[in-house]
Amino acid sequence: MNTKEKIIEIGIKVFNQKGFGAVSIQDIANELGVNRRNIAYHFANKEALLVVIAEEMWAKIGVERKKRKDFPSFENLQHEIKMYAQFQTEYAFIFNDLHVIKHSVLEERFRNFCLETIRDHEAAIAFAIKLGNMHPEPFAGAYYNLCLSLWALSMFWLPQQTIRKVKDDTEVARVTWSLILPHFTEKGIESFKAFYGEAFYNNIGKPFKTDLNVF
Repeated sequence: MNTKEKIIEIGIKVFNQKGFGAVSIQDIANELGVNRRNIAYHFANKEALLVVIAEEMWAKIGVERKKRKDFPSFENLQHEIKMYAQFQTEYAFIFNDLHVIKHSVLEERFRNFCLETIRDHEAAIAFAIKLGNMHPEPFAGAYYNLCLSLWALSMFWLPQQTIRKVKDDTEVARVTWSLILPHFTEKGIESFKAFYGEAFYNNIGKPFKTDLNVF
């Protein structure tokens, strides 16, 4: 690993630990045990470092998105869930901070990524309806709002886990499917069980209690 690669690696580590806004180039130099000038030779400031980190992240996301099946499917959604979880862990300082997401280096790319993801979800639902695995839209806007909710759930999963002080890698998939499965036909439910297993279907979450005395 050359010096530039080490700076990027340590930069991500320190940003994740302290947050982008709280870190200076000097902090990264201290972590590396080098003079600040060694950092400045490669990156004039931390914004320049953010540009490179962002490009690295988008390149990795591009590789993962190419693994999607050519046709719309909920298997792609499962892959998307895992992908978001992976990158939210690896680049926590980005996903945990709206100021970073809205940074000029990232804002437009995130917006386009959002729109692409929502369109992919819409295509998956349209395909599922065509196959008879999902019911037709119950009322105008229901499925677009579902697609928007699925994107928001994936995009902001890490911040809400941080707030709740919960770390459960399986929870996001179960919550996601709990939003979709009520719209499935009997055929869709059987297809889901065949693909993901009866055990997963029966353990989407804890049964809801209707006894008001427990609240």
